[in-house]
Amino acid sequence: MIGITPGEVAMVLFGVFFFILILGSPIMVALGIAAMASFALVGTDLGAMIEMAASSLTSFPLMALPCFVLAGSLMEAAGVSRRLVHIAENIVGPIPGGLAVSTALACVFFGAISGSGPATTAAVGMLMIPAMAKRGYDKAYAAATAATAGGIGIIIPPSIPMVIYGVAGQQSIAKMFMGGFIPGMMIALAFSAGHLYFCRNLDSTGLQNWSSKSLLKSLREGFWSMLAPLIILGGIYAGLFTPTEAAVVAIFYTLFVGVFIHRELNVHAFMSALKTTSWLTGRVLVIVFTAYAFGRLLTEYRIPIMIADWILAFTNQVYLVWFFVVALLIFLGMFMETLAIILLVTPVLLPVMVAYGVDPIHFGVIMICCVSAGFSTPPLGENMFIASGISNRSLEQIAVKALPFVMLHILIIAVLIIFPDLVLYLPSLIDVNLQ
Repeated sequence: MIGITPGEVAMVLFGVFFFILILGSPIMVALGIAAMASFALVGTDLGAMIEMAASSLTSFPLMALPCFVLAGSLMEAAGVSRRLVHIAENIVGPIPGGLAVSTALACVFFGAISGSGPATTAAVGMLMIPAMAKRGYDKAYAAATAATAGGIGIIIPPSIPMVIYGVAGQQSIAKMFMGGFIPGMMIALAFSAGHLYFCRNLDSTGLQNWSSKSLLKSLREGFWSMLAPLIILGGIYAGLFTPTEAAVVAIFYTLFVGVFIHRELNVHAFMSALKTTSWLTGRVLVIVFTAYAFGRLLTEYRIPIMIADWILAFTNQVYLVWFFVVALLIFLGMFMETLAIILLVTPVLLPVMVAYGVDPIHFGVIMICCVSAGFSTPPLGENMFIASGISNRSLEQIAVKALPFVMLHILIIAVLIIFPDLVLYLPSLIDVNLQ
């Protein structure tokens, strides 16, 4: 329609979106209705959204999403997560806070397989929260431990949100995976240090002493479990297969280990994993479609460029912009789904940060780190809901115990912003190898 300005499109797009959200509508409905209202405003046939749905859901990298979800579900059913937790327990030993530290380490191991924060929290929390309660830990603290450490699952590669960002921002998924490794380990180490401090006075008498024999036994029993992330990540970084192909490799590897090595994967568990995968993937793909239509309008009417120009006119201090961006992402993480945030925010903020000279991989990893904090912050912290169900403790009780670790998480994000090479060093090795 002639005479409609980009500013008017932006007002309708964001106005309808936030109005529908305030009414309590799901994020995908708000995105879809806002896009439909804007299409109607500019006179575009709403049938165009059907074409957008088809094009948005046929992306090759997006095929990795259901495969990684299925691989994570199968890993849990095949006994892989239990063996990884046992290895982590034997590494840490009986020191005060050792079980909390082993929970963080187990989340790193399992996150390197599942690529999902809630899946990591559920798999590790089901084992560790009852074990910590038996050892004298406060149940709310045990739940907070699993909830906060579970967020590392989307930072350590492979990561489902990183796949989504790679698709939305047209960035290399392999570089995103490489960029997330050091930040994920830094957050895990910060959490471990926090647990050692907060649990320093915990009674550790009566616990089994650390022994090399027990450690070697757990490593031997968990050999095939530890081999999974090495095969998946090693194949990606060596160029043997793409992240999408790696997800399929992970499925077949898990089936092989679960059926022939561990012999714990049965037909019932396999069907349950398929049911979980179809439910989670279907929910995510609907959000992807509506966010794609929303993002198409942003791009066509150059709305991100308008926002970037406004911010550039407001300040030229990149750290001040980073402060607003991190605050916005953490705030959104308190109220919105992680994947919805990535799909909604990427087309708006990525051009802004690039205009300030920020590397897109650096921005993507920082964004994943910020939204991972949202897993353990109320009112929509998915990890907290899972941990609350396992521990039978209220969200309020868990949130109080989780707050110090959320602060540690934000502190690590600040360090990563100040020293971008911590994120970009490993991805730069890919460029070197390609030369």
